[in-house]
Amino acid sequence: MALGDLMVSRFSQSSVSLASNHLYEKDSEATTSSIYGNGAEERDANAATSMAYLPQTLVLSQVRHNASEASPPLGTSDGIVFAPKWRLKERMKTGCVALVLCLNITVDPPDVIKISPCARIEAWIDPFSMAPPKALEAIGKNLSTQYERWQPRARYKVQLDPTHDEVKKLCLTCRKYAKTERVLFHYNGHGVPKPTANGEIWVFNKQYTQYIPLPIVELDSWLKTPSIYVFDCSAARMILNAFAELHDWGSSGSSRDCILLAACDVHETLPQSVEFPADVFTSCLTTPIKMALKWFCRRSLLKEIIDESLIDLIPGRQNDRKTLLGELNWIFTAVTDTIAWNVLPHELFQRLFRQDLLVASLFRNFLLAERIMRSANCNPISHPMLPPTHQHHMWDAWDMAAEICLSHLPQLVRDPNAEFEPSPFFTEQLTAFEVWLDHGSEHKKPPEQLPIVLQVLLSQCHRYRALVLLGRFLDMGSWAVDLALSVGIFPYVLKLLQTTTNELRQILVFIWTKILALDKSCQIDLVKDGGHTYFIRFLDSLDAIPDQRAMAAFVLSVIVDGHRRGQEACLEANLIGVCLGHLELSRPSDSQQEKFLQWLCLCLGKLWEDFVEAQIVGREANAFKKLAPLLSEPQPEVRAAAVFALGTLLDIGFGSSKSSLEDEFDDDEKIRAEETIIKSLLDVVSDGSPLVRSEVAVALARFAFGHKKHLKLAAASYWKPQSSSLLTSLPSIAKLHEAGSATIVSLQMSPLTRASTESQPVVREARISSSPLGSSGLMQGSPLSDDGIMHDSVSNGAVHQQRLFDNAVYSQCVRSMFALAKDPSPRIASLGRRVLSIIGIEQVVAKPSKPTGRIGEAATTSNTPLALSRSSSWFDMHAGNMPLSFRTPPVSPPRTNYLPGLRRVCSLEFRPHVSSSPDSGLADSFLGASGSERSLLPLSTIYNWSCGYFSKPLLSEADASQEIDTKREEKEKFALEHIAKCQHSSISKLNNNPIANWDTRFETGTKTALLHPFSPIVVAADENERIRVWNYEDATLLNGFDNHDFPDKGISKLCLVNELDDALLLVASCDGSVRIWKNYATKGKQKLVTGFSSIQGHKPGARDLNAVVDWQQQSGCLYASGEVSTVELWDLEREQLVRSIPSESECGVTALSASQVHGSQLTAGFADGSLRLYDVRSPEPLVLATRPHPKVERVVGLSFQPGLDPSKVVSASQAGDIQFLDLRTSRDTYLTIDAHRGSLTALAVHRHAPIIASGSAKQLIKVFSLEGEQLGRILYYPSFMAQKIGSVSCLAFHPYQVLLAAGAVDSLVSLYTHDNSQAR
Repeated sequence: MALGDLMVSRFSQSSVSLASNHLYEKDSEATTSSIYGNGAEERDANAATSMAYLPQTLVLSQVRHNASEASPPLGTSDGIVFAPKWRLKERMKTGCVALVLCLNITVDPPDVIKISPCARIEAWIDPFSMAPPKALEAIGKNLSTQYERWQPRARYKVQLDPTHDEVKKLCLTCRKYAKTERVLFHYNGHGVPKPTANGEIWVFNKQYTQYIPLPIVELDSWLKTPSIYVFDCSAARMILNAFAELHDWGSSGSSRDCILLAACDVHETLPQSVEFPADVFTSCLTTPIKMALKWFCRRSLLKEIIDESLIDLIPGRQNDRKTLLGELNWIFTAVTDTIAWNVLPHELFQRLFRQDLLVASLFRNFLLAERIMRSANCNPISHPMLPPTHQHHMWDAWDMAAEICLSHLPQLVRDPNAEFEPSPFFTEQLTAFEVWLDHGSEHKKPPEQLPIVLQVLLSQCHRYRALVLLGRFLDMGSWAVDLALSVGIFPYVLKLLQTTTNELRQILVFIWTKILALDKSCQIDLVKDGGHTYFIRFLDSLDAIPDQRAMAAFVLSVIVDGHRRGQEACLEANLIGVCLGHLELSRPSDSQQEKFLQWLCLCLGKLWEDFVEAQIVGREANAFKKLAPLLSEPQPEVRAAAVFALGTLLDIGFGSSKSSLEDEFDDDEKIRAEETIIKSLLDVVSDGSPLVRSEVAVALARFAFGHKKHLKLAAASYWKPQSSSLLTSLPSIAKLHEAGSATIVSLQMSPLTRASTESQPVVREARISSSPLGSSGLMQGSPLSDDGIMHDSVSNGAVHQQRLFDNAVYSQCVRSMFALAKDPSPRIASLGRRVLSIIGIEQVVAKPSKPTGRIGEAATTSNTPLALSRSSSWFDMHAGNMPLSFRTPPVSPPRTNYLPGLRRVCSLEFRPHVSSSPDSGLADSFLGASGSERSLLPLSTIYNWSCGYFSKPLLSEADASQEIDTKREEKEKFALEHIAKCQHSSISKLNNNPIANWDTRFETGTKTALLHPFSPIVVAADENERIRVWNYEDATLLNGFDNHDFPDKGISKLCLVNELDDALLLVASCDGSVRIWKNYATKGKQKLVTGFSSIQGHKPGARDLNAVVDWQQQSGCLYASGEVSTVELWDLEREQLVRSIPSESECGVTALSASQVHGSQLTAGFADGSLRLYDVRSPEPLVLATRPHPKVERVVGLSFQPGLDPSKVVSASQAGDIQFLDLRTSRDTYLTIDAHRGSLTALAVHRHAPIIASGSAKQLIKVFSLEGEQLGRILYYPSFMAQKIGSVSCLAFHPYQVLLAAGAVDSLVSLYTHDNSQAR
């Protein structure tokens, strides 16, 4: 299957929306046609539809939920910041070649005894076939021609039988011409003695009567570096040893770039057999095809039918791959490249085979020299040293290819017009590569055919298949991309961007996506070669599927990421217009478009990030109006990307100079655009996804830099009416206030340096006055006081203060900043505090005296001064952070009489840092010693995190899905078996004796608890939101942790999300905050998956919300309400508020229950004892309102009855009565149980068994059947002295067993079961 087709197939599978995950598509008409439908039908369906109890919906399982919410959601370790090791430090070129031939034809050297017949051919010329001077000249000319084929642009100089001075002049001339380029020195010493042990080669005197030694030291001093030497003479390694001694290669290595190729070892002489030329080493290096074929032909069966002289007549050109000679050269290059790639370290391979064209050719040919000369008992040597390669199995592939070519040779020579048949070599090697792709992995040996794939890209006939296979390989991971880049793929795929072949477009975009996901630095090469236009054209094409165009948008986003030339080039190529055009064309909420929309936004955001000209073009094109609708998209990644694009469109105001374009763009237009942007962003400041809210915080920080003064005014007016509550909400101060302490000691503010218009620091001093706590005046000189505002006329750097929005906008911004500073996600809360610090507001936090003490208590009193912590991250704090102080400029050093228990945390440093003592060190000044305002801006994370997606395999399915399915099937089987038992078992009585008792050690008692459906685990939480997890079979504490570190505490409910899969623990707080944890049952391993505020439109830190929530797995929805006028409906798959349902009551909601088998129905109980039933599918959701409880007391517990009947509910009032209602037939109750008189505190209804339980503040638990029969009454703990149970605070049934967990105010949690089951 072609990669393009494979991609279409893969992406179409991955993009199928989970219909069951979205609210209005969930319920089948068969089961929920109406809550007033035919009851008989539904009862008959009870047994047949037991699977309805097991919802298939899975939420919060996306990639964005894998990381802990306490840390930024960065990409994987394979992220885009990978350090590129594949790039060559620098490319080299051999600029000059010196050829020195010491042949002295007709005179043999004295230390050589030649055999007869003897090898005499030099440069494929017989020196005895003509006069010696002419032969010498012809040999020199031929050798020069042979070298020129490998490096035609170099300057060649030949010296024939030279003297010492001639060699010196030649070397100095070459170095002068080459400058810093490499010089090649080729020495043929066939007519002189062997090199000496001292490292001297021989030349002649002027009369040719003596051999003159030439020391290597002198040669090295003339040629300097970089250089490469070829020594074709006997005992050539003597020279290499002399170089090694000269440059001390044996120790730490030399910095000199010096490469040597020597023909044979110390005690070896060159081959003299007539089957070889005399210069066999040089022939291998300069004419490898001819040498290889002649050598092979003599050893092949073809020698009987092929005349060796035909090899000299091979038709074609070496650089034309469509000819026989060209194809042989192409195959030879691929084989030698592959051998080198597979046996050399990658760094050495790059240096020898990729850095210099001539050096690469010589080393490829050197591998052939080693193979041929070893057959003649010679061992060529090189520096750097190469491992033996003469027996590598790829030589067999070369032999086969050579044999096939030679078999066609006679016909091609006889008939020049005969058709040339290409060799099957490359087709076979691509097949071998494909086989590796089917079975290989990162942990296996890399594919040895990778260099061949690179060579195949040069051929049009094989290119498409090679690119498809290369794409599959790159998709295996960053290691594969790094391997491909190391082998030298980059210049090939860069050049392919100049092609216009349509069939290659999708594959090339995919390959470039993989490359840029590894190495961002390629952006420079792409812009330099105009590659960006290729991707813009692809992005604008409508024939590609959205996911492929998303890749093109990703590539373009990398091109413009922090690269001004890239931004300018893409702006000029109208990338903004192309992206905005697709935003307008895209259909809202189309799951196929999600990734495309996300990357269009990210691409736009990166294009105009800190680039004024692009921002102006974007504003003129009304980009903000086209981006705003995406803020309501169902996919959180799309919403976050849209926020990023809008945020980067805001002008921060750094830099005092305006561009000419900015002058042309009307200032009023700019103000209107920015106001529209900021209003759009404020609409999503309470989004359900931390990914979105973190981007809103970053965007607000950008806005704050441009509007500090106005935001400070708004902050003062916002907090002024609450000055008393603001101070008394600080736990330490509140404690002192209650104790009668009337004053606060002088608490001084930290230094703050602001840049004035003249960029000179302006310093002022401000202190908290020693006024009584109750006084109306706040901190003098702070923005909370009029004095602090009126005298703060300092300009904020180069910000244009003329830009003034409506005051309501600034006020809303400030409220949003405070809301973010108290966000349920610690990472976003830290960002929110950082935004506040930009406008001069710091958090003051209270540190508890001990980890297990009561939250909010001050530290133990001492004279230790309040230290300004250098904590680098806000979420490292030990306790909460709610009280605020405005920070104004600077002060003297801290005094020892600071209020104990308080510490200020500098919110400006976010580098990872662990301090041994949380209170050690002093905070830096606002800007720091060497910091700049720019460094205070928090960084966006959505872009880098999104880039991580492309580093992962995109074409293959995950392997873990089968294991997950198996685990789920086991749980479903267990659940269905126990559901049947619960439905059909007769429960006569609940045993008074608990099967387990657990002392939670909660100081305020247990507030809520739940039982895990598939493990013997009970989870409990107290009013201070401490969560503890206990194994009741082993009686062991598994884990304990705090839900959050804020001082305002209050737990509302615990729920399990995805209980049939890897269950997550949902913890709802009284203030409406919802946090969802994974690994909650593993000690110290709990991680916050997500967190959000489920109730909108209230001020941060409000304690009187009394939020109530319920989770509905089938629809993937969370319902939340409280002392507000609406019921909020959250889709956790989208992480989005999808509907606010008016409660239609003046009273607050005190209980919520969502049907676990019908995803559309919800019932709510109110503080006045009334009930309301809602159908969330209907435009008018309120179906029924009734008041079943006779007394006006709040509804404490509420639940749908067990079974598939959607209309029967059980409601318990604080007055003590439990009412049973069938909302379908009558507004009146059909059964009333007076369970407790005026003291009912808890109600639990079993999900499947016909049993309910109620608890009382009067230390009593009662258990009833659905007919009202009392099945049990629990009063005492089983002990020697019958001790009464505490006031019951919570009750919870096991979902699939008749097992009741009861929590009380005295910290004990007890587990009870019915008599039919055996106690542990």
